[in-house]
Amino acid sequence: MCTQSVGLIAGVLEQHGISTVCVALVRSIAESVSPPRALAVPFRFGAPLGEANDAEGQMGVMRSALALLQESGPPPILRDYRSSGEPPRSR
Repeated sequence: MCTQSVGLIAGVLEQHGISTVCVALVRSIAESVSPPRALAVPFRFGAPLGEANDAEGQMGVMRSALALLQESGPPPILRDYRSSGEPPRSR
């Protein structure tokens, strides 16, 4: 799904008490839609978790995305993924 659709759906789900985290391929669209929580990733379209057969790298993306659920503060929370093992950063 596209970043815009997922961001809008996430907002509705959160209004109904379901926590969400979006993985966004296009940061500028995530900024304009303002999903409750989003992780902007630097990967190509069709590979939002990274390259195929890179289980370790894909798990790193998932860990970073799920870590956003632990962040406090008002939404939207938008972080950039960093593949070096560092936590996601704000921008």
